Amino acid sequence: MSTTKKLWIGIGILVLLAPLGVVIPALFGAGGAWGEWGMAEIEKIVGFVPEGMRRLSGWWKSPLPEYALPGQSTGIFGKSIGYLLAAAVGALLTAGAGYLLAKFLSRKDHKG
Repeated sequence: MSTTKKLWIGIGILVLLAPLGVVIPALFGAGGAWGEWGMAEIEKIVGFVPEGMRRLSGWWKSPLPEYALPGQSTGIFGKSIGYLLAAAVGALLTAGAGYLLAKFLSRKDHKG
């Protein structure tokens, strides 16, 4: 099996495991997934909200708020489908950007 194929299998496994970040905290009553806190959670954890975070908080709006697809439940399993979709799109975009960067950096300028 080629290294590239092993890499894609590994990425696929990670994509399939991505919903655990939503499901496990919900099952154990641990709140949101690590690192996906809103400003209220940040203030509760740290004691304050950094000024830059407060200033830039409205700059980005999620295309899948709460990881739920339009018309889909925002419960644990509804979020899991959105989480899988987000993980797959993120993995593909990252792999595509890496591929393009590698192509750009490895090209040879032929003069003559």
